[in-house]
Amino acid sequence: MIDFARNIRLWFAPEQVREEGHTPDYRFSLANERTFLAWLRTALALIGGGFAVDQFLPDLRWAWRVGLALALLGAGVLCSLRAVNHWMRCEQAMRRGEDLPVSRFPALLGVVVAVVALTMVVVVLVGWEG
Repeated sequence: MIDFARNIRLWFAPEQVREEGHTPDYRFSLANERTFLAWLRTALALIGGGFAVDQFLPDLRWAWRVGLALALLGAGVLCSLRAVNHWMRCEQAMRRGEDLPVSRFPALLGVVVAVVALTMVVVVLVGWEG
């Protein structure tokens, strides 16, 4: 938990990362940044999907519509926070010459998206109305 709080401070002061270790090959830092941006695009897509479910499925029961929308919106929020935290942890690991950090988040995100997608398939097939 202490490392997480320290990382949050580093999100807003990335120049402090330079105080430890040595500068990695810039190509690795740029690849890390591209991965960060890919996670942000995923977060934006999830957020957009959450709004789409809420706005374009008015015939769906309120609880189902809000539940699906909140699941997608929540996944988008978590994905964006995970992106910046993972970017910082990878940058630190590269500077220290350590292995890159591992995470269960991609599996968790995949399961959440799959559950929402399967629920949407059921909604489309059954055609629930409010």
